[in-house]
Amino acid sequence: MLPVQCKMARAALGLGVRDLAQLARVSPDTVARLERGEALRDKTISEIRSALEAGGIRFVADGEIAGGGPGVRIAPGTAS
Repeated sequence: MLPVQCKMARAALGLGVRDLAQLARVSPDTVARLERGEALRDKTISEIRSALEAGGIRFVADGEIAGGGPGVRIAPGTAS
């Protein structure tokens, strides 16, 4: 998960940094550090990613969709 994908996923789900931190059981500073591109432990990134996926996010890899870079998709009916 790239920093920009975390930001996009939070926006798609209408979550603030504190909201995501609570769902992932990490500190808000940890989420902010990820989104700034700072290095985090793989386990921490996995916890944040899992929380976003539980909310209906699917991460799209670079080149997975023709002509597109990395991104996110949301399950139908997930976001308001």
